[in-house]
Amino acid sequence: MKKVLLTICYDGTDYHGWQIQPNAVTVQEVLQASLSKLLGKETGATGCSRTDAGVHAKEFCCHIECDDNIPDTAFLKGLNAILPKDIAVKDCKTVESDFHARYSAKGKTYVYRINNSGVKDAFLSRYSWDIERPIFIDKMNEFCKTLIGTHDFYAFSSSGRTVEDTVREVSECYCEQNGDIITLKITANGFLYNMVRIIVGTAVEVSDGRLKTTCAEEIFALKKRELAGITAPPQGLFLEKVIY
Repeated sequence: MKKVLLTICYDGTDYHGWQIQPNAVTVQEVLQASLSKLLGKETGATGCSRTDAGVHAKEFCCHIECDDNIPDTAFLKGLNAILPKDIAVKDCKTVESDFHARYSAKGKTYVYRINNSGVKDAFLSRYSWDIERPIFIDKMNEFCKTLIGTHDFYAFSSSGRTVEDTVREVSECYCEQNGDIITLKITANGFLYNMVRIIVGTAVEVSDGRLKTTCAEEIFALKKRELAGITAPPQGLFLEKVIY
């Protein structure tokens, strides 16, 4: 029996997130069905994290255990031939038996995209949040700076969180603009349910002047979800990288 690390990417538009759920199609369900077809028996895949419905991944890692002797390169090609077009395997390699896709991860990077052109784009609407009003990136960056460090992000998560420890360490958080596209990039040792989307929604409300650039200090201290901004829509969010 060997353990294999798969690095995949997917367009999450038509999926109800990564994790298998009743009465909803998920990335994990489709991947496991493809693995079982390739290997000739039921095969499970353990993911590095969850992603919400409609969220995308440029790099999502999961591990499987199997007893086949297919070389890694052939395994990758065979699996990609079975998977639908919106899921792809980028890398496949054998790892040590004690490796775990979730618990061995030291951190993750997410990127959120906003289309600030003011004009609907049929190709961008699946992958960004359309905001027509002016966005003040300097104000958003002042807010982002206050998130860097170790804080209790309880209020920057939704009630669906499944963990009790809500303290996370953010190593980078900033916004940048390239033409009409504004991106917020954040790296941390872990993320809570809806954490990035709430941070983005809060940053936009800071830009709008509804919240102060220093609002995070009060939000951290009082742990009240209602003090933070809205939850940004899922389609602008991408899991960019998993750090091991």
